[in-house]
Amino acid sequence: MPSISLLLKAARLVFLAALIFTFYSAVIPPEHALHLTPWDKATHFIAFYVLTGLAVAACPRQNPVIIGAGLSAFGGLIEVVQGLPMVHRDQDFWDWVADTIAIASALAPLLLSWWRATVRSGQKYIDSNS
Repeated sequence: MPSISLLLKAARLVFLAALIFTFYSAVIPPEHALHLTPWDKATHFIAFYVLTGLAVAACPRQNPVIIGAGLSAFGGLIEVVQGLPMVHRDQDFWDWVADTIAIASALAPLLLSWWRATVRSGQKYIDSNS
């Protein structure tokens, strides 16, 4: 059985590789980019949903809101870079929206689990003061 530190290093390496691949795919000519679906927004959703899962695995002690904000900023950066004339891609605000919705969708179960644990751990205190 691999150690936790080895698994964490592997998760970080996979996350970094996925970040690089995502950025690369976003700046190469569109005819060479990987198209997971015929609808561009769905491709953005899938890519950022997966990136979010990988980020949570790579940074398990990081606040999920910070992870989400960082990934949303990364999606925004991609759109800014795509708007540069030398990149020959189209900048699209709605691509960033799809990225951010994917991030929120991936983090929602984690945040709900945290909320549930927080409320349950405080339940004894709340009940004893009633």
